[in-house]
Amino acid sequence: MGQGSSMTASTVNTGNSPNGDRSASQVLHQNVLGSRRFSNYWWASVVTLGATGFLLAGISSYLKVNLLIVTDPTQLVFVPQGLVMGLYGLAGLLLALYLWLVILWDVGGGYNEFNQETDTIKIFRKGFPGKNRRIEIDAQIKDVQSVQISLKEGLNPRRALYLRIKGRRDLLLTRVGQPLSLTELETQGAELARFLGVPLEGL
Repeated sequence: MGQGSSMTASTVNTGNSPNGDRSASQVLHQNVLGSRRFSNYWWASVVTLGATGFLLAGISSYLKVNLLIVTDPTQLVFVPQGLVMGLYGLAGLLLALYLWLVILWDVGGGYNEFNQETDTIKIFRKGFPGKNRRIEIDAQIKDVQSVQISLKEGLNPRRALYLRIKGRRDLLLTRVGQPLSLTELETQGAELARFLGVPLEGL
């Protein structure tokens, strides 16, 4: 299962001219990958399997019945070894439940849409259930000043695209939690800046 791109851009033909011909492409639509990434599926699966093993080991220690295949935890003394393993298992399963729910809700997923016909920008993201489940930000293309590339290397690298808009805070366009490659970031930034007719800054 491969890692998907954070933004998949497509230019869409919309509208018809008075003489019946299709108008030029005026809409840029970018899908943004949220929490449904391969790495999140991997860690949720690992935590689930590990936590289940710890919990079964604790139960086996208490019941003196082996519930595992690879080892025999019935030889453990329930207090404290079996009890501690059971508690670790419960904590791990709670963490796994959280990870699976985040994946189910696709937190952070959404799209960026730039429409030159209506001079509008729409940024949409999915949040956690509640009042912030749907996060929508609207702006006008005429207010865009530049596309910004933000780079921070080190133990916690950050590579992101921002939209600088007059009178507003910079808008994050790329996914959160897993940085893009530098090549991918530059390609997407250049494509967007060219579409909007604004400079690309930060390189």
